[in-house]
Amino acid sequence: MPVRSTLDYSQAGMTRRRYAEIKILCCCACQEAPSRRLASHELNKSMLLFSLDPNPTLAQALAVNLGVPLAPHEERRFEDGEYKLRPLLDPRGSDAYVLHSLYGDAQNSPQDKLCRLLMFIATLREHGAARVTAVVPYLAYARKDRQTKAFDPVSLRYVAQLFEAVGTQQLIVLEAHNVAAFQNACRCPSVHLEAQHAFTAKAAELAGGDPLAVASPDPGGVKRAQLWRELLETVLRRPVGFAMVDKRRSAGVVSSDNLVAGEVDGMRVFLIDDLVASGETLRRAALALRRAGAREVVACVAHGLFTGSATQALADDSIARIIITDSVPPLRVPLACALRAKLSIASAAPLLAQAIKACLGARSD
Repeated sequence: MPVRSTLDYSQAGMTRRRYAEIKILCCCACQEAPSRRLASHELNKSMLLFSLDPNPTLAQALAVNLGVPLAPHEERRFEDGEYKLRPLLDPRGSDAYVLHSLYGDAQNSPQDKLCRLLMFIATLREHGAARVTAVVPYLAYARKDRQTKAFDPVSLRYVAQLFEAVGTQQLIVLEAHNVAAFQNACRCPSVHLEAQHAFTAKAAELAGGDPLAVASPDPGGVKRAQLWRELLETVLRRPVGFAMVDKRRSAGVVSSDNLVAGEVDGMRVFLIDDLVASGETLRRAALALRRAGAREVVACVAHGLFTGSATQALADDSIARIIITDSVPPLRVPLACALRAKLSIASAAPLLAQAIKACLGARSD
């Protein structure tokens, strides 16, 4: 585990700063873990990899996949809630990558995390980093990508503008809610990673000899489901069906007529979506698929937020398994509940590492 040293300024006799807390992240775990050596043309020697995530699991896995240690940084949280972050290595001339997934947790809201990330990126640029890439597996506010009511914000565009304002060279995101909206919102180069590549190996293990189909829980996810269906057909070398469940949402209320477009009778269905919050969309879609004759429904979701009554909604027997990535740890799911028993995680670290290596390779050419 990363070494965290905390200094109480009151004990050091510095009463004017006794409210400050220092966290120095030395990241010894990644240096001690066996890491695969990369060819010189794959890895830029000036690369620095930072992580601001409180959960070290994804960061450590990414560092191991890249074969580099996590760069140390210092965090101070003041009594009034303000932060100060700084790198503990000289970033001048470096190609810096900063990992931070913008989900809310008990300590920090998405806004807090976004602000910390922006200020750390600006600090790196202030002190001479040649390039800074934000690696944001879960991008907060990506769902608000258009105006649906009078005087609505377009929050995704505003977030993109904030990244650009602090000098972000590139933004890497896993499974944005709407790919086209995400790409159009960003003026700086952006990399969008599809979570289907993280799910394919687990899907192949579960496939067995049963007939298969990939389904979208709503019309907005049709392209995502179709692309994964094509990939599974290539990997499994057999036909994979496709289906879509009708869904309409107004003022936060989901409605549908249990209409399923596509053939799923007797099939094992992989239900793919970008995120799960309350779980109602997945539950309704799974029920509709089972009523249409699906033998089993396996939900594959990039970002597991599990808000509100999700643990109750997703305990429904209509969903046999739920596979998520580690972009968001399942911190809201109690260990002793039915949902936890059918939850499994497919790591996004190999996908993120592959994207970073591609960026480094392009810059070294």
